[in-house]
Amino acid sequence: MKLLGIDVGGSGIKSGIVDTKKGKLVSERYRIPTPQPSKPEKVAKVVKEIVAHFNWKKEVGCAVPVVVNRKGISKTRGNIHKNWKGCDITTLLSKTCKLPFKLLNDADAAGTTEMTFGAGKGKKGLVMTITIGTGLGSGVFYDGILIPNFELGRIFHTNGKPIEFYAASSAKDRENLSMKKWSKRFDFFLHHIDRIASPDLFIIGGGISKKFDEFKDHLSVKVPVVVAETKNNAGIIGAAMAAEELVKQSYDVGD
Repeated sequence: MKLLGIDVGGSGIKSGIVDTKKGKLVSERYRIPTPQPSKPEKVAKVVKEIVAHFNWKKEVGCAVPVVVNRKGISKTRGNIHKNWKGCDITTLLSKTCKLPFKLLNDADAAGTTEMTFGAGKGKKGLVMTITIGTGLGSGVFYDGILIPNFELGRIFHTNGKPIEFYAASSAKDRENLSMKKWSKRFDFFLHHIDRIASPDLFIIGGGISKKFDEFKDHLSVKVPVVVAETKNNAGIIGAAMAAEELVKQSYDVGD
């Protein structure tokens, strides 16, 4: 099945047509900078541009950097404009583009791709995908089934702020930390998650995962830690896979 996937980020909105059975883009990846300020209505106009670029007329999957409930309403603002909190994103995008949209959290989208086509394929038990970037994105899966909207990076640190401000790669850059000093912070985060959830496997993604060999020896958590195999297009692919649910619903209605 070929579907359009869109991945909304803080700096760019990436998209592509995806073969959801193979987990690969079958078009060139198309990217437009995220408008600033990144208000929902401005983002919706960019999404409309993307739909027009691909001349797309069917269901669309869209990954967004906020918690989205089952009705498509944003429950948080994440690292994007404050107006996202409480916004009915599904309705906004559907009306703007005049197409059916399926929304999900961006970390859940990337994690779904990793569990289907990457290091998590076939893994049982409680698996957590952690994307290290501006924040700490997380996807949580039990026996391969997504448990949505687990924002583990938003857990409070002992300093009273979300732990992602302390342990994401953005903290490393902002405070000019050495790899060793930063990795000890990330290790603290993994130990904290292990203490409260006892996962069977951590899968680490994000740009800094390319340097895993430089910090893996500083991780003391007992849970196995492996590197994600799907890369930059994981969010696009996961978004397109989510749109399959809409396609199945349309088939059911037709029947």
